[in-house]
Amino acid sequence: MSQDRAEAFGGTIGRTHLESTPWWPSPPRPPGGAPNVLVVVLDDTGFGHLGCYGSTIDTPTMDRLAAGGLRYTGFHTTALCSPSRACLLTGRNHHAVGMRSVSNFDTGFPHMRGAISRDAATVAELLEPYGYATYAVGKWHLAPMIECSAAGPHDNWPLARGFDRFYGFLQGETDQFHPELTIDNHHVDPPAGPDDGYHLTEDLVDQAIGMVRDLRSVRADRPWLMYLSFGATHAPHQAPPEYLAKYRGRFDAGWDVVREEWFERQQALGVVPEGTGLAPRNPGVPAWDDLTPAQQRFAARLQEAFAAFLDHTDHHLGRLVDFLADIGELDDTLVVLVSDNGASQEGGPYGVMDEFSFFNLVGEDIEAIVRDQLDEIGGPRSHSNYPWGWAQAGNTPLRWYKQNTHGGGVRDPLIVHWPARIHDGGGIRTQFHHIVDIVPTILEVTGIDAPETVGGHPQQPIHGVSLAYTWDEPDAPSRKGVQYFEQLGHRGIWLDGWKAVTRHMAGTPYEDDAWELYHLDEDFSELHDLAAERPDKLRELVDAWWVEAGRNGVLPLDDRTIELFAGPPRPGTPHVSGRYRYLPPLSHLPADVAPRLGGRSWRLDVRLERAAGDDGVLVAHGSHGVGYVLYVADGAARFEYNALGIRTKVAAPAMLPEGEAVVSVRVVREESAATLELIVDGAVVASASTPRVVRMLGSGGLDIGRNGRSPISDDYDAPFAFTGLIREVVYEMWGRDGPTQAAVELRAEMAGE
Repeated sequence: MSQDRAEAFGGTIGRTHLESTPWWPSPPRPPGGAPNVLVVVLDDTGFGHLGCYGSTIDTPTMDRLAAGGLRYTGFHTTALCSPSRACLLTGRNHHAVGMRSVSNFDTGFPHMRGAISRDAATVAELLEPYGYATYAVGKWHLAPMIECSAAGPHDNWPLARGFDRFYGFLQGETDQFHPELTIDNHHVDPPAGPDDGYHLTEDLVDQAIGMVRDLRSVRADRPWLMYLSFGATHAPHQAPPEYLAKYRGRFDAGWDVVREEWFERQQALGVVPEGTGLAPRNPGVPAWDDLTPAQQRFAARLQEAFAAFLDHTDHHLGRLVDFLADIGELDDTLVVLVSDNGASQEGGPYGVMDEFSFFNLVGEDIEAIVRDQLDEIGGPRSHSNYPWGWAQAGNTPLRWYKQNTHGGGVRDPLIVHWPARIHDGGGIRTQFHHIVDIVPTILEVTGIDAPETVGGHPQQPIHGVSLAYTWDEPDAPSRKGVQYFEQLGHRGIWLDGWKAVTRHMAGTPYEDDAWELYHLDEDFSELHDLAAERPDKLRELVDAWWVEAGRNGVLPLDDRTIELFAGPPRPGTPHVSGRYRYLPPLSHLPADVAPRLGGRSWRLDVRLERAAGDDGVLVAHGSHGVGYVLYVADGAARFEYNALGIRTKVAAPAMLPEGEAVVSVRVVREESAATLELIVDGAVVASASTPRVVRMLGSGGLDIGRNGRSPISDDYDAPFAFTGLIREVVYEMWGRDGPTQAAVELRAEMAGE
């Protein structure tokens, strides 16, 4: 390390080595001891989803960690993934480090850059100088997604933020059977496919075990930090067939019955205080008995897929825990297990076979799905998310969901396990804490002080407080002073056991928001609004919110979501000109880097050379659920456009000429429909109309010369790589679909209004 080389030489130097005394610097070690640190992150997992927090989903590994450690019932997050992860890794509030919302956005304001600012070092950057080996495995979603192609820049990827190794995915979600994988600083294909029994969760745990095994086989003296961030339980909810089969029929009673059952279990377990009430169904959630039989079958099957996904993840986490026990390191490993926010509302009131139906404002034919596709749910041909009713069940006993600053969005499970230090196995801690408190806890137990400067960048103060004081003092008052919340315009603040919170309807004036007041110490599920009774306390908290907003860079308030995908492109990105030119062969392009085609008219030109028999995919963009593919089969050009199940195919009547040719597609949008033209050497050879144009092509990304991941068409076997030569691929587009009405409709859907 550079600091070792700069250290003053402690030996003596004579004219020869015989007259000299050698000296070596001591290996760096943390001053307060060296526990290993394993931070496990679940995604979109609600307060009540784990067995040890009340659910009937099987989570024996997490229950085991809880039985040997502590469960926290007053732990809070930011209500959204990237912001919570930024807090978790830095110990600072999300607006202050430039991560107000997900890393797909850069609004041009300091609080939303899509990356963690350099004045907020990650815990890996803090531990690495003290000899820690640092590993990140799984979901990242902390780099601007526009920077996540092979072209970079890579300065916000894990290796540039303190981690020695990375294996996982950079996007906010990925297909568990066909993931977009990255190793260190380069993209790779999955090592196998679903027909081979592949699932990403198992792969991630294999990699995590391998990293620790490699370290221990060579350097048994070095402590390690591992950030293990599963794709589970974010949509798509996908699991192997045996796990799906295990839950068949388990949720047929419906969310009303299951939520009551889980609430009773929570009371028996003591994870909710005596006197807690169960929140009523959120607006927009129908009674289970009011659903049609088809809606009930669909919703139950979606919940089964979620449960199977969580159970499967727990099983593979168990492999890692068992491995650590087998090598004798579990007892001296600080394990922190959290969820990044509450259960997701992005499945809408009835659930979706493909989550991007929700984001494209496309209704699904549930009767047809139940008739033709029910058994595909949870498998490689679905991208499902469950309905609001099941999301609220996952947040039992709380109100609202992920994205909201009410309890259902921000109160989440936290398990801390460290047998060498925590002696109250199975204990419950009720102190109010926040996800910014994890880094201070790690620093305290390692004896490491946060430096004033890291990499030449002056550092902002750590905002969190260690929760280690609670380990020996179960009834100690919370040491938190004040904690604000803000997410997509929803706001909240906690202070001395009281919480003020408002749920914002995007696009409406913030001054019209109605603030609610809850004595959280006595009202766990936020049922009794005291705003009218205690206007003085409400005013105190609202005023405090504005102070915290100023202190943490929360302003300007910004409730935009879908508009940002259709807004003006950021300078210095590939989207500025509306023209894209690629020179194959080319690495896979993530969705945010690929051409922005949604809602526009566009043209694609592929200049190629082929000999007799050369077939294969020229361009594939999207996934099995939504996207398009241009390919050559039996010598003829073919184009398929899949608008969330509406598949429109265009085939050339004649074979392509041998030698050079230009194969083109022209998509001309007409309101919600479009004309699709297949063109060879400038002449239209076939055309068709699609009744639907999608605004969002999913999260699948773009491949040139192959269909590298989820097969977009059923008419070939992926990857179906083109055996000829592709010289150039050019996209041009015109027109812009204004997002205003779509955004308004989507907001209303998400609000349940």
